[in-house]
Amino acid sequence: MKKRSADQQPWMAPDDYGRSIRPGLGVNLLVKDVSAAVRFAEQVLGATATYSDADFAVLRAAGSEWMLHADHTYVDNVLTGILDGAETRGAGIELRLYGVDPDSAESAARDGGWTVLSGAIDKPHGLREAVLIDDDGYVWVPGVALPKS
Repeated sequence: MKKRSADQQPWMAPDDYGRSIRPGLGVNLLVKDVSAAVRFAEQVLGATATYSDADFAVLRAAGSEWMLHADHTYVDNVLTGILDGAETRGAGIELRLYGVDPDSAESAARDGGWTVLSGAIDKPHGLREAVLIDDDGYVWVPGVALPKS
């Protein structure tokens, strides 16, 4: 059941949005609270919410775009019930956002009370990364390339 008010129209028709999506990997995260998930993405990852309401959001950062859907919008979806009893969402998945400063993201996560699983560190694979966890338990890894030594 959607929570968006009847007089609130999405920024574009859903079928128009679907046709506008670029080829490539698409990410849609099911979240308990869209506004809380948007707040994390904006404050920690430097994302911009292209659109956001109580049911759905589209976020952009570092050349990437992803969607959020509130749990309650999936009532008639084939994924209904998958989250029942799940302690952590997306276990084993790292959502990597390249081009986002891990030091700034770590600082913003700490300031906002989110979990910092691993602070920003230079990794042997040529990236500086931090590992952060949002309110829904999704693991985000902002990272930037290290200069060649």
